[in-house]
Amino acid sequence: MEAQYTVSLKKTDEGYSVWCPGLPGCWSQGATETEALAKIRDAIREYLSVVRELASDGETRNVVLGLQP
Repeated sequence: MEAQYTVSLKKTDEGYSVWCPGLPGCWSQGATETEALAKIRDAIREYLSVVRELASDGETRNVVLGLQP
């Protein structure tokens, strides 16, 4: 399954800082934009893995949100 997440990049003196606003606390950094994006992909995967692990302790449900015009 493929998912898409919006990430924000900020150029710093050390390279790039990158975070995923939709996943609180999910951030990374890299010397180049390419490296920072690769690292945030890994960070998102790890973040979601922990979320799934924590959710496995109880029942889960999926909800669908429609976009408002």
